[in-house]
Amino acid sequence: MLTAALITPFTDFEFMRRALAAVIALSLGGAPIGVFLMLRRMSLVGDAMAHAILPGAAIGFLLYGLNLLAMILGGLTAGFLVAILAGVVSRSTGLKEDASLATFYLASLALGVTIVSVKGTNIDLLHVLFGNILAMDDQTLLTVACNATITLIVLAVIYRPLVIESVDPLFLRTVSRAGTPTHLAFLALVVINLVSGFQALGTLLAVGLMILPAGIAKFWSRDISGMICTAVVSAIISGYAGLVLSFQTRIPSGPAIILVAALLYIGSVLFGSVGGVVRQLFPGRHLEA
Repeated sequence: MLTAALITPFTDFEFMRRALAAVIALSLGGAPIGVFLMLRRMSLVGDAMAHAILPGAAIGFLLYGLNLLAMILGGLTAGFLVAILAGVVSRSTGLKEDASLATFYLASLALGVTIVSVKGTNIDLLHVLFGNILAMDDQTLLTVACNATITLIVLAVIYRPLVIESVDPLFLRTVSRAGTPTHLAFLALVVINLVSGFQALGTLLAVGLMILPAGIAKFWSRDISGMICTAVVSAIISGYAGLVLSFQTRIPSGPAIILVAALLYIGSVLFGSVGGVVRQLFPGRHLEA
């Protein structure tokens, strides 16, 4: 009975197999990005960017439908525009950059919702805000997989300077000029993966499959490579379990995936081997000389 509930949805329904493939692709691309967002203390910036890119992605969606290339180009344009405007305002007025970014991303969110509401339908608005991974077609799935592949390749190229900048950005600036290109490439990867997550989770939850697995990994590993592997595995488990939960209940697929990830995060906070609550209350016995 349990085996049928866990496997049958994917063997009997093609849309469930597509959804599972999309979750795996999103996990492979987004979870490592989430780890670096967390290491760079940019988790909330990632959430802000998810809202900031909405106007560009919404325009691409309305003009070309579920064409991820159009949504990515629109999202990149809107995301970088918001980042540049926030930086200019913070440096020109003395306003803290986080406050400036919050202002612009809220305005972008309102503008994106307005664009979809005026030019589209209520179904379009719900689709952009909350996504629908069960409606994934072959072209969209292929685009998501290509985005994940590009993400992994670019991460492999910029891995060393990205790690150094995440740990000690001042040291990187003194020994190399790779800091700025690495930062811009990383921001582009953030936007690309957020736009990829639109179809599956919508703009309100797209960042969830990036940040929550990274938070989970922090309680199970101390080194970056271990955190990345743990984050990817936990994201895939969350996606699989969320799809099964959605299939067996009336919970929408996107929220179901994020809820499972949240439960895994709570379990990691309590029982994680690195800084978990139980571990701190009942530490293991130290080796005696």
